[in-house]
Amino acid sequence: MKNLKIVLLALGGFLLVSCEATTEQDISSVVANPTYNAHIKPVMTSKCTSCHSGGNQNPNLETYSEVKDASMNGNLLCRLDATCGNIMPQSGRLPQATIDMINKWADLNYREN
Repeated sequence: MKNLKIVLLALGGFLLVSCEATTEQDISSVVANPTYNAHIKPVMTSKCTSCHSGGNQNPNLETYSEVKDASMNGNLLCRLDATCGNIMPQSGRLPQATIDMINKWADLNYREN
């Protein structure tokens, strides 16, 4: 049986999505085509840019171009799932559904499958 819970919360023009799912297929059905403005930017703003902005930390993750570059070179994604060093954000691992959504966005837009 699927365990699927979706929570949508609109704050200041941002839509935050929380999701629990038992399979990758469940997750992909929740966010079939994640976009930068609707899905990725709110995560970067709420979880990353407090450190990764204004030259505070490399890479900056404030703009589409910066997030795209960090996704394409693999540094963003491997830090989120801790496959290449310390996990980010430092406050603790993002929910797996969020990591999967960011990976899916990168796959759909920048990486060859």
